[in-house]
Amino acid sequence: MTKNLLRGAIAVVTGFFATSAVAQDALPQILFTNVHVFDGVNEARLENASVLVEGNMIKTVSTDAIDAPDAEVIDGGGRTLTPGFIENHAHLMLMGPSISSMETNSTWEDFAIHGTKMAEMYLMQGFTTVRDAGGANAGLRRWIDSGQIIGPRFYNSGAFIGTRGGHADFASFTSPPGAQTNMGLLNMAQQVNGVDDVYKYGRNNLRMGATQLKFMQSGGVVSAFDPWQLLAGSKEEIEAAVQVANEYGTYVMAHSYRKEAIINALNAGVKTIEHGFHFDCEISALMKEKGAYITTNITAFDPGLLDVPAVKNQPSSLAKAKSASASFANYIPSMKECPAPRGFQTDCVGSVAACNIQIAYEKHLNNEFFGAYQSLVTLTSVGGEIAALTGDFTNPYPNGKLGVIEEGAYADILLIDGNPLEDFSVVGTGDEWFTADPRPDSPETIRLIMKDGVVYKNTLN
Repeated sequence: MTKNLLRGAIAVVTGFFATSAVAQDALPQILFTNVHVFDGVNEARLENASVLVEGNMIKTVSTDAIDAPDAEVIDGGGRTLTPGFIENHAHLMLMGPSISSMETNSTWEDFAIHGTKMAEMYLMQGFTTVRDAGGANAGLRRWIDSGQIIGPRFYNSGAFIGTRGGHADFASFTSPPGAQTNMGLLNMAQQVNGVDDVYKYGRNNLRMGATQLKFMQSGGVVSAFDPWQLLAGSKEEIEAAVQVANEYGTYVMAHSYRKEAIINALNAGVKTIEHGFHFDCEISALMKEKGAYITTNITAFDPGLLDVPAVKNQPSSLAKAKSASASFANYIPSMKECPAPRGFQTDCVGSVAACNIQIAYEKHLNNEFFGAYQSLVTLTSVGGEIAALTGDFTNPYPNGKLGVIEEGAYADILLIDGNPLEDFSVVGTGDEWFTADPRPDSPETIRLIMKDGVVYKNTLN
C-alpha cells in the first residue's frame, strides 16, 4: 500500500513537472498596439509602436507589426505607454499621526493593516515598485508577491538604524538607554551604540528580509530629540553598516541633510543619499565618482511644509522646520547646474488619504522645478537603477530591469491619456497639499496599470 501511494505521489509530481514544462513553452502573451512609448530614458517617444508582453517580461518593442497570433490584444488608442512608476522613499508601515503615538499607542495589527492599505494605494496611483526607507520587514513583500494582497514590488529596509537621541530614536522621553521599545520589539527602529550594535542590527535586518540598510546619519524635523543639523554615527559605525551590506551584496541608504554628513556617507561607501538638502556641485562630483544616487522630497522646499500637523502643532518641530528650510535654498539651483541621478521620493508618514494627496503634490512639484522629462526619468529609470543596487542575490526581483520599457525588462507598464512630456498632469498630479480634497483611488488619466505582467486596472473599454 505504501509503495502504491509512493508511486502515485511520484506520478503526480512527474505530471506536474511535465505540465509545467508545457506551460513554460506557452506563456500567456499580451500585445499592446497603437501606443507611443516613453521608455524611461529617452526624451523622444517611440511613435506608433507595439509592445509584446510574454509572461511577466517584455518580449518585443517595435514600430513594426508584431506577429503574436495567440496574444490578447490591447489597443492603446494612441496613448502613451510608460514604465510603472517607482517610489524610492516611502514608509508604508508608519501611519502617524506622530512618532510618540506609534511608539506608545499602536499594535502590530495597526501597522500591518495600514501597510496593506498603503500598498494598494501606491499601486493604484501607478507605482509598480516602492522602496521602503525604514520600518518594514519582509512580511509585506511576501504577502504581495504571493498574490494575497495587492501592492507594488517592495524593497524594504527593515528597522531604521541610528544612534541614541538620533532620528531613529523613537523611545518615549523618559525611556532609559537600552530599554525595549515598541518600535524595537517590532524591528521597526533600532538604536545603536558602537560598531558591534551596527553589525548586530544590520545583520538582523538582512536576516529578516531587508533588501538594503537604512542609516540615520542626520537629525530631522518632526522627531523629538535630534536637531536637524546632527552629525550622528561615527565614521566606523557608518563603515560597519556598509560592510554588513556588502556581505549581502547590497548597499546602505543614509538619511543625510548637512553637507558634512553627505560627504562622510559617500566616502564611507553609502550608495544613496536620502533628502540631501545641502546638495551642491562638490557633492554632485563626488556622487559621480562613487556611483551614488540621491532621493529628495521636493515638498521640503514648499512653504506648506510649515503646515504639516506634526510640525505646526509641535513648537520645537516648527522651529526646526523654519531653520532647516532657510538653509536648503541652494538645492534646486545646484541640482539644475550640476545634476545628479535623482530618484522620486515622497517620505509621507500619515493616513492613506493624506499620503495619496502628498504623492500627487510631489509629482506636481517635480514638474514645476525640473520639467516633465526629468520628472519622468526620476519616476522611472533612475528608480530602476537604484533597485538594481541590491545586487544578484539580495534583489528579490533579479530577472529583469525595472523602470524601463525594453526587451527583457519586467512587464511593469502604464497606459496614460495624452502625452505626459507635454502635459505632466496626466500622470496624476495635484497642485494643492493640505487644502486639497481627497483624491480618487486611481487617476482617471492612468487608464491601465500592469505589474509583473498582470493587469490590475483597465478602463480602456
